[in-house]
Amino acid sequence: MSKPSISRDEIRRLAQLSPFELKGRFVELAEAYRRARPGQKEKSAAHLLNAGRGNPNWIATGPREAMLALGHFALTESRRVWTADDLGGMPERQGIAERYDRFARTHPGLPGIELLTDSIRLAVDRFGLDREALVHELADSAIGDNYPLPDRMLVHAERIVTGYLHEELMAGRPPADRLDLFATEGGTAAMCYVFDSLVRNGILHKGDRIALMVPVFTPYIEIPGLEDYGFDVVTVEASSFTEAGLREWRYPTEEVAKLADPTVKLVCLVNPSNPPSLELSARVAGQIKDIVTRDNPGLIIVTDDVYGTFVEGFRTLAAELPRNTLLVYSYSKHFGCTGHRLGVIGLHRDNVVDDALARLPATEQARLAERYRILTLEPGRLRFIDRLVADSRQVALNHTAGLSLPQQAQMTLFSLFGLMPEGRAYKERIRGILRRRLELLLEGSGMRIAEDPKRAGYYVELDLLAQAELTAGTDFARYLEQTYEPAEPLFRLAEQTGVVLLGGGGFDGPAWSIRVSLANLDDLDYLKIGHHLKQIFQDYRDEWQASTG
Repeated sequence: MSKPSISRDEIRRLAQLSPFELKGRFVELAEAYRRARPGQKEKSAAHLLNAGRGNPNWIATGPREAMLALGHFALTESRRVWTADDLGGMPERQGIAERYDRFARTHPGLPGIELLTDSIRLAVDRFGLDREALVHELADSAIGDNYPLPDRMLVHAERIVTGYLHEELMAGRPPADRLDLFATEGGTAAMCYVFDSLVRNGILHKGDRIALMVPVFTPYIEIPGLEDYGFDVVTVEASSFTEAGLREWRYPTEEVAKLADPTVKLVCLVNPSNPPSLELSARVAGQIKDIVTRDNPGLIIVTDDVYGTFVEGFRTLAAELPRNTLLVYSYSKHFGCTGHRLGVIGLHRDNVVDDALARLPATEQARLAERYRILTLEPGRLRFIDRLVADSRQVALNHTAGLSLPQQAQMTLFSLFGLMPEGRAYKERIRGILRRRLELLLEGSGMRIAEDPKRAGYYVELDLLAQAELTAGTDFARYLEQTYEPAEPLFRLAEQTGVVLLGGGGFDGPAWSIRVSLANLDDLDYLKIGHHLKQIFQDYRDEWQASTG
């Protein structure tokens, strides 16, 4: 392979973009490579390997079939109330459970009906729900004929999703305190709502010090720097190495100790991490607990646990530190439903955010009372999670707030599926897919990574300089740093092999690291990507050796 056609100055200029924006340039180069390949049809995408996307290429079919079956039943209920050509009515609650049983008996071949019946049975048996009320909530939600009520989250949906989070993110050992949920349009909306409400409610101010545990999903880096926030950001860096010289992507004790500074008001992390894809170690979780207990009791923790289900026995910080933690979770990756936009924010009833609201100065209390006065006669008693809901609709539209009912119904069915034997088997299958793809990538590239039982494997972040030093010594690594821009390998890969990857520097990882998504291509594509990475490295070594004679 030769050097890319783009100049070093242009690479340096483009590298200032967000990695997700820069990805568009890589895709253009990879598309040009694909079109130039002889014998390939124009419509073929065989040579474009875009491992820069986090969108999985699997979906959970069972709960989707159950949702479609629910839709058929719900329409039957609507037509029962009012039938006039294409006009129906709102499903009635009284007797709806018995009518569902009759519908299920008379439609035994309807795809999804058996799983839907099992889901309803599980919800009633496990959570003690009223069957009539549950079936009506599901049917009315599938129709989507009402605003969400309660606006924060439907009653039965919240109970079921809480149970799912207790099982999947808290290893079945939740804290005693109640977890309240706000259903949101995916994890991205949850992030925006959390930052916005913390500032609007005077918990955070411009210039306040917050911490990021890096590498981390790029928006967590970019949002604090926006004009509305302007936070002073402290980074807690995963900078440790193994004795063998492999980057471990773990947080040294001295880095985590930065959180003990009481001027650090908030810390954000993705757990398991993105891109390294590792669950927070018990050592670090324990250190954070000690810091909160001794040094910084008011620390607010925002943990984004979207990849938690990919690690056996995962346990969120929201279970270890329930008073301090805002939990963000999205269904997108596990169930292959990024297009559904399904997420939640969780906050335990006893929490430091509500404590901070109660301690605000009288002038701030008065300002906020004016902001929320149209919602309640006692705005000072309005909890933070309910302020999140109101702020998401500029307060004045609070009565129309909340995630759409069909989305909440699908979220409910995903959650119940995850609690079933079928859902557990599905989870093992997708974990196996990720393990296999990682093995193929490493086999093709000849690269080594640190062994870690807490690896989710949804992504892998490879430190190219560390790999260079392992394979050919410090002189080779120094040559790469001095001769090329860190993004140069990414441009070379896209232009000359059709492979699209993202740079780890955009996630506040090492500048010479790269992120590979293991979720969105066919298994053998990762073997091909590995081969291309190996060839790139060999080309760099050849250039280095030629330069030194």
